[in-house]
Amino acid sequence: MALPTPTLQTERLRLRPFEDGDAGDLWALHSDSHVLRFWDSPPWGEPARAERFLATCRQMAEDGVGARLAVESAAEGAFLGWCSLNRWSPDHRSASLGYCYCEDAWGHGYATEAAGALLDWAFATLDLNRVQAETDTRNLGSARVLEKLGFVREGTLREDCVVDGDVSDSWVYGLLRREWRAS
Repeated sequence: MALPTPTLQTERLRLRPFEDGDAGDLWALHSDSHVLRFWDSPPWGEPARAERFLATCRQMAEDGVGARLAVESAAEGAFLGWCSLNRWSPDHRSASLGYCYCEDAWGHGYATEAAGALLDWAFATLDLNRVQAETDTRNLGSARVLEKLGFVREGTLREDCVVDGDVSDSWVYGLLRREWRAS
């Protein structure tokens, strides 16, 4: 079952399906070693990875397992990053939240705003009961985003990522439908 990929609008942001023209912005984002220092894979080494990313976004929607959206400023249309729900399970009424933003977009509340809009859509449209997210324990900015959204830290995955020989732990967060309504 294909999953409709929404276009969402907030006061400052537009979340939309990815387009082929986004490949250059994706390459710039995912080849930045500073942005990806807490990521679960190394920075991209060749621009062709952006095309594969875009194909994966389309395939996720076609397979009905997720929606990954480009996030841009509503006023200028500048690419800021992306936000996604993946691993959607209609049987378990659950999904996972993910996001990645350009360094210039950090500290402005964009990640919280975009994820909030996506969660509103997901809880209403997909009838989710639970959304999970993970972040590297060193990524305190990402942890703050999740906590502002109402996610609860549920545990630590010890040494779950090894990227270029760097071993790291991850925090697991969960957000339940009834907690989202309360926030």
